[in-house]
Order: sequence, then C-alpha cells, then structure tokens
Amino acid sequence: MEYVSTRGGVGPVDFEGALFSGYAPDGGLFMPQRIPLLDGDTLRRWSCLSYPELVKELCSLFITAELVPRSTLNDLIDKAFSRFRHKDVVHLSRLKDGLNVLELWHGVTYAFKDLSLSCTGQFLQYFLEKRQKHVTILVGTSGDTGSSAIESVRGQKNMDIFVLLPKGFCTQIQELQMTTVIEDNVHVFAAHGNSDEIDEPIKELFADVDFARKHNLMSLNSVNWSRIMVQIAHHFYAYFQCAPSLDSTPLPVVEIVVPTGGGGNITAGCIAQKMGLPIRLVAVVNSNDIIHRTVQHGDFSLAESVKATLASAMDIQEPYNVERILWLLLGSDSHLTKTLMERFSASGSLKLPEDVHRKLSGTLRSCSVSDEDIVRAMQRCWEENRYLLCPHSAVAAHYHYSQPDGTPRCCLAPASAAKFQDALLRAGLVPQIPPEITALAAMETRSTPLEQGQDWTQALRERIEAMAQRR
Repeated sequence: MEYVSTRGGVGPVDFEGALFSGYAPDGGLFMPQRIPLLDGDTLRRWSCLSYPELVKELCSLFITAELVPRSTLNDLIDKAFSRFRHKDVVHLSRLKDGLNVLELWHGVTYAFKDLSLSCTGQFLQYFLEKRQKHVTILVGTSGDTGSSAIESVRGQKNMDIFVLLPKGFCTQIQELQMTTVIEDNVHVFAAHGNSDEIDEPIKELFADVDFARKHNLMSLNSVNWSRIMVQIAHHFYAYFQCAPSLDSTPLPVVEIVVPTGGGGNITAGCIAQKMGLPIRLVAVVNSNDIIHRTVQHGDFSLAESVKATLASAMDIQEPYNVERILWLLLGSDSHLTKTLMERFSASGSLKLPEDVHRKLSGTLRSCSVSDEDIVRAMQRCWEENRYLLCPHSAVAAHYHYSQPDGTPRCCLAPASAAKFQDALLRAGLVPQIPPEITALAAMETRSTPLEQGQDWTQALRERIEAMAQRR
C-alpha cells in the first residue's frame, strides 16, 4: 500500500512517509494509491467486531505488515485506547424518535479526535524509537484538535508540539485543556485571530522546504492521513450498530450524519463508501456553510468572514479535506485536482465543473443549521430523553428531527456536552460537569500570545529554532 499526493507532484510514499509528512511537498494531501474493496461476506464477518477490533482490521489494510507487524499494530492500538473511559471505547445511545447517537467522546479530552490521535501518537512513537528521530509537530486548532494532539504526545522526548489556538473562539474548557498541560515538549500559542487565520503561518512554515526538512516538521491536523484512516472505523461501527439486518442482498443502506468542519470525518465516510460500505452520507454544518454550498450548488467559495456559532469547532471557512473528496470523485485525477485547488487558492472562489458537482451531490447530502436550530435540538433531546447533546452533536440531531422518514440513521456525536457549558445554559439546560473538567479552572496555565499585526510565522520560526538549540 503506497500513498500519493492529490496534486501528483511527488512520487509514492509508504505509510511512514505519509504519517510524517502532513501536507505533501507539492501542497497536496496524501491518499492511498488504491482503495481496498470489501465484499459482503467480509462486511458480515466484521459486523460482530468491537470498535477496537474494527480499527485494527482497517489499519491493517493501509499499513503493510512489513512496515508494522500485525501483532505490533494490534498492541499499539490497544495501548492507544487504554485511557478511554468507556469499556467499548465508543458507545451508541438509542434514543426516542429513532435518534441514534454514536458517542465518539469517551477519551481523555472528551472529544472524538482522541480516537484517531491516540492511535496516531502510538504510530509516531513506534517509528521515532525505531529510527532514533525527533519531530516538530505543528497544529492549528478550532477547539478540540489541539488538546487531543497534546495528550497523544505529551512528555515524549522525541517530539515537540506547537499548538495555535484562536483566542476567544474556543470555549474556556477547550482552552484550559491545552494551556494547563505543563510539559517541556508542549508549546501553546494563543493567537488573536480565527481558525482560518491560524492555519496560514503553519502553511507558510511547511512551504519553507529547507526549514521543514531541518526540523522534521509534521502536522497532526486532519491533513494527516493517519487521522483519516482511523476515522474510517467510525462509519463501519455506526453502520453495523444501526443496520436493521445483514441477511439480505444487497445489504441495507444506513444514513450517517456527520457534523462537519475541516471535513476529516466526512472524507473518512467517502472512503468507507468507496470500500463498499452501503452508507448514505450527510454533511451537516453550522452557519459557516461552504461545504453545504458546494454540495448544493457547486459553489466552493469563501464567505466574507467566519461567523462565531455555538458549534465553535465547526467555525471553519476552508475545509481542506474537500481536496481529498474531489480527488476521489475525479477518479484520482491529480492534474485536475491540482488545477481546481490552485484556482480556489488564488481567488478564494471555485465553481465546480458540472460533472464534478453532479458526482459530489450524488455522494453527499448536506444541511446548514443555525444557532436557533441547535438550541431547539438540544432542548428537544433533553425533554424527550433526559440526554444532553453538545452543540455539534445537536447539528446532526437537528437534521434527524427534520426528516419525516424512518430511514435507519446514525448521528455522529463528536464531543461531550460537558465541554460546552455556555451553549447548554443558552438552551436553558443544566451542565453536568465531570470532576476532571472542573479541576482545570484551578490549574496553572502556560501559553504565548500572538497579537494582530505581529508576524506569527516569524514568532513560530524563532521558537522552533530556540527549542532545537536546547536539545
């Protein structure tokens, strides 16, 4: 199994090469050269597997045994999930009116990103110890990625992690989960800008090829293939939990509703479809609706500004994983993918060719949800089930409540409601706060401010250079 760039400018690399790269050197994103196709018998056999066992089976398709022996791979994944609070790692709550909520948030930071990042952290450590290497990890976060990434590598001697968070755009809990980690290898920057603005200095440093090579720069955002790979398991597990029966041929279709920001989870769903999983995907977004406009009208263009919403981790205007989805739809045509993405980068606007838009709208459905819709979904779910949804999960629940049919459906729940107290209070609900989260407020914090007008790229560059000299 080899990996190629969506823009076709670099030769194939193995999983290790894709893991340590983040963006490909030509500006594209790594994808498997071929997508494995599973038959009905395999799907039926897998339907009895636990979530961790599914992750192992899926990862073994994308990581060769020559690179990581299967027994070692299994051990790494078991270790990755050892800190999860739920015995099943993820859990499906079956609620009234056919609302199925797949809780992906039972990890250390109460967010779905713990699932893929805990595995990715183990894969990194395995290769770094084997190669006696050091890496510098750069992460921009809209809320949950930063804390999950920090937890996956904190205290490791062969990794330094630099996290940029958008000051004022995260919840207080999300920010504290990053700034309270006092470790020599953890460096948090509080930038006075939005989620898209903090991505720019990271892109600039990766584009400086000599600097990136000198410091072994890599990313743990969902540009990293490893995260997408693990997230494919969400869709398989959701399908097996919610499919009415696997005795029929063809297998029944289940609709998977995916709260969507940067597009990593929805990309994983598109790959699961390509692998033969009979799912119908719905990308649900908040008022930052670029993906919705792209699916509905082929209008992949930036709005004037990012809108602050209750579902703050989805307040994103440039969902970079759309590039991966386009590459899949274009039949791995890297030349056309490159042309389309460069056109978007140059102008901030792209009208999809008609045939590409037709393929996209045939692959995905979409829905845009307002803050008022989010509040109503949170209230209804509590009234009917005494079950608290986070605002991102409520985006998916709103879509479910708006559908009159009885289609088998699973809503992915990316975070615990405990992380979003302000949204709960706005809905007139009482937060239920775990003691680990309550304790954050009394802990020491550490971060470096990045002000508007300051050269953020240079500030990062100088800190990375300083850390390298101390090693």
